[in-house]
Amino acid sequence: MKNELPRFMNYGQALKFFNIGSYNTLYKFIEMGLPVVKVGTLKRIDQQVAEEWFEKQTIK
Repeated sequence: MKNELPRFMNYGQALKFFNIGSYNTLYKFIEMGLPVVKVGTLKRIDQQVAEEWFEKQTIK
């Protein structure tokens, strides 16, 4: 399946990327250390970094 989301996702796109339906869950991910790119008032989540971060959350 082709990923149609941009590399630098806004929060709404990040919800789709993580397949979650709540901004509260996304904010929890950010509190847990999900990196956010900030330029002025613009906030984006790098898709490649998000994927690496998500994989590191695996319980072993």
